[in-house]
Amino acid sequence: MISRILDEKKIKRLARLIDRAGRIVITTHLSPDGDAMGSSLALARVLGNIGKDVAVIVPDQPLEQLMFLPGAKDVIVGSRYADFAAALFRKANLIICLDFNELKRIDRLAPFVDASKAAKVMIDHHLDPSDFADPVISHPEMSSTCMLLFRVLCRLELFNFIDKEAASCLLAGMMTDTGNFSYNANDPDAYIIEAELVRKGVDKVELYNRLLNRVTENCLRLTSYALLNRMEVFADAHAALICLTRDELNNFHYVKGDTEGLVNRPLAIPGIIYSAFLREEDGYVKVSMRSVGDFPVNKLCKDHFGGGGHLNAAGGEFPGTLDECADLFRSLLDENKKLYIDK
Repeated sequence: MISRILDEKKIKRLARLIDRAGRIVITTHLSPDGDAMGSSLALARVLGNIGKDVAVIVPDQPLEQLMFLPGAKDVIVGSRYADFAAALFRKANLIICLDFNELKRIDRLAPFVDASKAAKVMIDHHLDPSDFADPVISHPEMSSTCMLLFRVLCRLELFNFIDKEAASCLLAGMMTDTGNFSYNANDPDAYIIEAELVRKGVDKVELYNRLLNRVTENCLRLTSYALLNRMEVFADAHAALICLTRDELNNFHYVKGDTEGLVNRPLAIPGIIYSAFLREEDGYVKVSMRSVGDFPVNKLCKDHFGGGGHLNAAGGEFPGTLDECADLFRSLLDENKKLYIDK
């Protein structure tokens, strides 16, 4: 049996809101990843199974490798159908916000949610949740929003409405946010939940292959180029850095998602504690960081790179050039030594 950690008052309020809602909109963060899509699609499926009218609206196009998930083809992309999305938010009785902690994380959808008269709910695992929703079900100790959502559904007595399709989406989010249970994966409850989802009929091997074990030729060549030519290793600082310019990305016909996981690769080097990947965008630099142990990349991203996140997985956006961003990272190497203890 998994531990009971959820606030009973919040669960009861959520249950009442769902029961009364005629139209429900589920939304999630910009550039929706496996956990964002997995939680959104799973909840939509379960609520649909109990007869609710549900729409999933995302700010922009999800990663192509996630479009096989059940229900993904029915997701409404706000950047393409802004007027339709706005109308759905206006008509909603309930808006459920998944896998983000503040409205700016949903970009162009934020004004629609903010202006809506609907009740708003947040279910999330990021630090420092804002107070735009009620209830806020926030548990940063959870490795994924999908893991938290499974607990919420069970407490809502909706376990029997989690079918194979919903279970596949939940497990997809848990797998992608832990690298197939290779990091942030020491909670025994995660494996109890995984087992329950597999019992629902999920083929975990197939799910793993489709999510984490398939890449295009261009993606593989880009990864190889980045590791061979653009990776810097700072052995004394236990750090690594990979930078890619827009021209380099274009040379390998980059599409969204091709650099997923690249930031993790240097962590396989013995002695490397944290890694950064900087990707040049139009007018800013996308920053991704990962770490092992107790090194707080969320603090590093929050203090210097306009972002935040989890202890071992964080990101941000730097409002300057790629060279300036890389120079800033290098300049912090000595200072960052204070954030870890050599073992």
